[in-house]
Amino acid sequence: MLRFYTINALALVVFFGLLLAGFFGDVPAWLYILFVFIWVLITVIGSFQIKLNYHFNSFNHNYKISEDHISITFDDGPHLDFTPKVLSLLKTHNAKATFFLIGKNAEKNPEIVRQIIEEGHTIGNHSYSHSKNFGFFSSEKVVAELNRTNSVLKEITGKELKMFRPPFGVTNPNIKKALKNTEHFSIGWSKRSLDTTNLSEEKIFKRITSNLKKGDIILLHDSSAKTVAVLEQLLLTLPSHKLQSVPVDRLLEIEAYA
Repeated sequence: MLRFYTINALALVVFFGLLLAGFFGDVPAWLYILFVFIWVLITVIGSFQIKLNYHFNSFNHNYKISEDHISITFDDGPHLDFTPKVLSLLKTHNAKATFFLIGKNAEKNPEIVRQIIEEGHTIGNHSYSHSKNFGFFSSEKVVAELNRTNSVLKEITGKELKMFRPPFGVTNPNIKKALKNTEHFSIGWSKRSLDTTNLSEEKIFKRITSNLKKGDIILLHDSSAKTVAVLEQLLLTLPSHKLQSVPVDRLLEIEAYA
């Protein structure tokens, strides 16, 4: 299947080819401007919607899975105040998850990282700094971020991480080039909870559970009391949906570590 950005680029080439060939006759300047604006808009949307696979392919779900499995994933940890509470809930409900860790946070909380592994969860790379400017980093800087986080987590756990989730779900050609260099898998999601916004616990819970089905990947953040409360509701609800949470590498049938 052609990627979204490939179709977009092909459409652009065809359009300008027809223009140069005079297919449209005498075209006013505003039409050129409108088309370029639309193309830029599509590119911006594609760059901020990881599920579209606009710049490169990410694993966003596995709807072909035979078991009644989903994956709960957590970004931005580990956090001393909240990650242990998340782990406690997961243990109580016999659920497994995946934590995409920020390198600098892992350095501060190595004991929590080890606890995550010891309790049967998996971990992934979520950059070292989680900078707000990550989407503007050069490919070399992205590689440095990924390698530094891998180094930190290998020192703590002895594991070489293969899974990566881009901060904010941002994708672009520089990140694509970096991932080709580091050979990380890009992991997205099919259920974005928006738990870091001002949405209420009730609305976040509804976003997650609305049409929840096997193969879905849920995005949460182990960084607030609100998320902990939503997680508890979710774990209590999964049995009624006949669903079980497993690490994302198991859901996707890929290797989490080299």
